Amino acid sequence: MIDLRALREDPERLRASQRARGEDEAVVDRLIDLDERRRAALSQFEKLRAEQKSFGKSVSKAKGEERQALLERAKELARQVKEAEAEADRLQEELNEVLRGVPNIIEEGAPPGGEQDFVVLEHVGEPPTFDFEPRDHLELGELLGAIDTERGAKVSGARFYYLTGVGARLQLALLNLAMEQAIEAGFFPMYPPVLVKPEAMEGTGFLGAHASEVYRLEADDLYLVGTSEVPLAAYHMNEIIDDLPRRYVAWSSCFRREAGSYGKDTRGIIRVHQFDKVEMFSYCTLEDSHAEHLRLLEWEKQMLAKVELPYRVIDVAAGDLGASAARKYDCEAWLPSQNTYREVTSTSNCTDFQARRLAVRHRGEDGKPRPVATLNGTLATTRWIVAILENHQQADGSVRVPKALQRHLGLEVLEPVR
Repeated sequence: MIDLRALREDPERLRASQRARGEDEAVVDRLIDLDERRRAALSQFEKLRAEQKSFGKSVSKAKGEERQALLERAKELARQVKEAEAEADRLQEELNEVLRGVPNIIEEGAPPGGEQDFVVLEHVGEPPTFDFEPRDHLELGELLGAIDTERGAKVSGARFYYLTGVGARLQLALLNLAMEQAIEAGFFPMYPPVLVKPEAMEGTGFLGAHASEVYRLEADDLYLVGTSEVPLAAYHMNEIIDDLPRRYVAWSSCFRREAGSYGKDTRGIIRVHQFDKVEMFSYCTLEDSHAEHLRLLEWEKQMLAKVELPYRVIDVAAGDLGASAARKYDCEAWLPSQNTYREVTSTSNCTDFQARRLAVRHRGEDGKPRPVATLNGTLATTRWIVAILENHQQADGSVRVPKALQRHLGLEVLEPVR
């Protein structure tokens, strides 16, 4: 949720952000109008209530006809106070409703435009060259006895899968390596719930434009999370915290309906309904959020180096940002089978947008509570298996295990079983 005080002081900043995102600028004028009317209604309510309290003393001292007249006036004042309060509450609710639909203000420097308007910041590593026709990850996974999508579909439907044998071991090795790196960097490890209440999902901004991608258990009024960002952001909901920054790392299963993506990446395990992920999450001051964002990106790059993947870093365009993000960097690994780069990590600076919704605050130097900034970043996920298999494959269908994973996996090479 954006800061109304900042909006009053500089409405053009939100207008510019809306333009960059391709969103409606008219919402700025609507917010300003509602805010002014709400403040006026609140002022009128407080004025009438003060008059009512003062008037009560006069009634207690009066007698006879004067008292009767004053009682009639007191009754009228009570009615006016009730109406003024109702009007202030109504305008507050209308303002909150509009605010809930307004995305975060983008960070200065974020590229404007849509999905294809990202800016490539750097390339790291060279895509491999093969003297044979490279296989895609699913063919390799089936040769290795590592991925079974056929039985996944039989048991659960399209876009479900089993990781089997060395596939299951590879995921455990990868995510353990990610947890190990994060803990060494000072992150506090967590294993969070994957079912959350509506206020947690709403507070993190996932029930807006992308609500159709979220699984909901209607009978229990709970949501399955698409990322552990949600329970980590809500961990300190309605709290005042100090000792910033606070950094958490969580391993969780994630669930996404992938609504509207039918026909895209249906082969294999690139775009699926369930996967595991290690997620970094940081609470810090708003002033330090830009620097913290770059730190999260650096930790992601360190992890990619450990699994020896060629990748590029992109600055995601404003129109492709989620509602909560003010800026986002993606790391995209090279996929030989597609001859292109595909996203494997993402880190977002959500500034104070989520914290305002979730009432997560810290005390400033003046001792007054103020919203923290929240940031998130992927350190490893099931999709990395795709890039690892394809980039480290060999002519006979075997796959070389990156050195950093060998001690976790206990293998140097994954051998075909078929």
